Amino acid sequence: MVKQTPVIGIMRSVRKRHPLRGALLRLAGYIISLLAILAGWQLLSIIVHSPALPAPIDSIQMLIRHAPQIVPHLGTSLYRVVVSMALGTIAAVPLGLAIGRSPRLDTMFAPFLYILYPIPKIVLLPVLLVLLGLADAPKIVLITITIFFQVLVTVRDSAKAVPDASILSVRSLGASRWQVYRHVVVPACMPELFTALRISSGTAVAILFFAEAIAGSTGLGYFIMDSWGMIAYSRMFAGIIAMALMGVLLYEAIDAIERHVTRWRA
Repeated sequence: MVKQTPVIGIMRSVRKRHPLRGALLRLAGYIISLLAILAGWQLLSIIVHSPALPAPIDSIQMLIRHAPQIVPHLGTSLYRVVVSMALGTIAAVPLGLAIGRSPRLDTMFAPFLYILYPIPKIVLLPVLLVLLGLADAPKIVLITITIFFQVLVTVRDSAKAVPDASILSVRSLGASRWQVYRHVVVPACMPELFTALRISSGTAVAILFFAEAIAGSTGLGYFIMDSWGMIAYSRMFAGIIAMALMGVLLYEAIDAIERHVTRWRA
C-alpha cells in the first residue's frame, strides 16, 4: 500500500469535512493551471510568430463564435467515448477479477493477453470501417476494444496481488466466494481500476480523434481536421480547446464516481 503523504491527507480531510471549501480549492487549482497554460501558449505564439499557432485570445474568440457548430460535435464525441468506456469496463472487470484470482484461468488466458495487448488497436480501424461503415459503430467498437484490454490487464494484476492473508481471514469467518469478492477483492482493485480508467480516457480521446479525422463527418476530430484543411488555424485551435474540455469532463466524472464508490478511502 502506498503511504499517504501529509498533503494528500490534509486535502482529503478538507474535502470530507468541508465539501464547499474542497470544491473551491479544486476550482482555484484549475484557474491557476489555466492561467499558466494560457501564459505559456501566448509566449510560445509570440516566439514562433506563425499563423499555425494563433494567440490564445484569438482561439477563444473563435470558440465562442463557432460554439453553435462545436457543441453538437462535442456531444457526439463525448457520447462515443462514454459509451465505449462503459462497454469496455463492464466487459473487462468481471473477466479480470476471475483471471486474477484463478491460477488455472490465468494460465489459459495469459498467452492471449501477451499476444493481443501489445498490438496497437488503431490498426483495426480500416477493417472496422469496411465491416461497420462510417457511422458511430466502428469508432465505438475500436475504443471499446482498447479500453477492454487496458482495464482487463490492470484488474487482473490487481486481483492477483490481493494478499492471501486477507482472503483467508475473511474465509475463516465463514464468508462465501461471492462475499470474498464483494468485500475483499473488489475493494482492493478499485483504486487501480480508476487509475486505469483515467489513463484509458486519454487513450480513448486520442483514438477517437484519429477515427473521426479519418472517417466520418461528425465529432471534434472531424471539426479539427476540417478547419486544418481550410487553413483556419484559430478555428482549429477552438476545436482543440473543446477536445481538452471534453478530457477535463471525463477526468472529473471519473473522479466523482471514484469518490462515491470508494468513500471508505476518504
